[in-house]
Amino acid sequence: MMATTRKDIEAALWRGANTFRGAIDAANYKDYILPMLFVKYLSDTYLENVEELRKKYDNPVRLERAISRLPFVIKEEHSFNWLYDKRYGDNLGELVNTALRGIEDDNPSLFTGIFRNIDFNSEAMLGNQKQRNTRLRELLEDFESLDLSPSSIKPEEGKVAADTIGEAYEYMIGEFASQAGKKAGSFFTPSEVSELMARIVDPKISDTMYDPTCGSGSLLIKTGKTAQAKENNEIKKLALYGQEMNGSSWSMAKMNMFLHQIMDARIEWGDTLANPLHLDPDGNLMQFDVIVANMPFSQDKWAAGFNTGGEVTGKGKEFKMEASLDRHHRFDWGVPPASKGDWAFLLHMIASLKSGGRIAAVAPHGVLFRGASESRIRQAVIEKNLLDAVIGLPANLFYGTGIPACILVFKKNRNRDDVLFIDASGRDENGRLRYKKDKNQNKLETKHIEDIVNAYKNRADIKKFAHVAGVDEIKANQYNLNIPRYVDTFEEEALVDIEEVKTNIANIQKELAEVEAQMAVYLKELGL
Repeated sequence: MMATTRKDIEAALWRGANTFRGAIDAANYKDYILPMLFVKYLSDTYLENVEELRKKYDNPVRLERAISRLPFVIKEEHSFNWLYDKRYGDNLGELVNTALRGIEDDNPSLFTGIFRNIDFNSEAMLGNQKQRNTRLRELLEDFESLDLSPSSIKPEEGKVAADTIGEAYEYMIGEFASQAGKKAGSFFTPSEVSELMARIVDPKISDTMYDPTCGSGSLLIKTGKTAQAKENNEIKKLALYGQEMNGSSWSMAKMNMFLHQIMDARIEWGDTLANPLHLDPDGNLMQFDVIVANMPFSQDKWAAGFNTGGEVTGKGKEFKMEASLDRHHRFDWGVPPASKGDWAFLLHMIASLKSGGRIAAVAPHGVLFRGASESRIRQAVIEKNLLDAVIGLPANLFYGTGIPACILVFKKNRNRDDVLFIDASGRDENGRLRYKKDKNQNKLETKHIEDIVNAYKNRADIKKFAHVAGVDEIKANQYNLNIPRYVDTFEEEALVDIEEVKTNIANIQKELAEVEAQMAVYLKELGL
């Protein structure tokens, strides 16, 4: 049998995308195609595991005992092959739903709720019964020839089979994100930004790692894999924790972890601000060594979850968030504005950070300079010596938004009191862009990432790129952290040579006179 490569997996995923093209919104492709890949992977893996045990044990009792100890179970009537054999059934959507629920029920510790946000029998999404059956039959046929049993996967050099499937899955999340446009930024962080952030926080294999707005989990996985790579790629257990409010993204994250064979990641579903779910035995916020996040930009009504009583006044519903409403005391330094949740998430991260811990969080530039309560929060954070660096990124790096973003780096118990500012959005000393321009989206290439990481580690002034600012300098700027105040990227325009301009104008006038004279000759010849 032919080995399965990453390209084969990607090709099957693209076939699935083409099956749904024009029928449903691109933002929803992921909800049907990725779970089908997951079911195929579970089915093929389970079948191969059982076959291997059959070869090993000829005693039926010992065989059954060994099968019961496998990490997960897929009953025949819940398997991909069973669904494929039933693909001409007139209730195919129901059969797929039943199989997915069966997988959840048979593996409660691993998969409870993982498919609860997906309805393969939805008329609103997939059309009437006939259209639905046709589309789902084609989707099953798109994946049928793809062999995802572990022994058939051909990993790229230096990688394992789990990387091959996991990376194909993540590649496709990225492709769906680019097709979904504005709706996509919430669930995917471009891989080069994930790599940059992981290298900035410099995770160790023993660190606990947390993403409070984890989307599809790609950033968290990249951070964990970066720690593993430093240990010579030994498969060591990772302590990964995440929380995600969007049900579809949460499901993707759970599948993403499993495909990367990170079996014990704790990914919770819920509102991180109003209902943080990673708590210690006393009910206080858990604290982590490393926190990474690409949070929702400037989330409106971020505090709505604190309004459990639905306060009503004469004008209708009105609610004002106050620090006292948060039992975890995250907003004691200031309550962020109701329509801008950026500092709410950042304060949650700071409260969730261990002594000696590191945070790298993507945020819009507004967090650096907006006034009112955000200004007071910035002042408190700087006075408590938590802010380590501000890294300005190029515009148009992220799916769904063209606005430029920055990475804020925080550390608890720092051994210095300055702040490093880096502006990676412009050009280097040779006039070359610090990023690659692409038609739809800009990208950071390896060299660009290296430049930023080196500047971060070396912490020295670099003309038009990096500046180390002392507390007094930041104080003199009223705690405004807008990067151009610290990194001067102003390009002086060349002086204009007036004499040269005069000569050029004279030459143009002379040429114009000659052309007009020639035109007059032509018109005379034509008798006009």
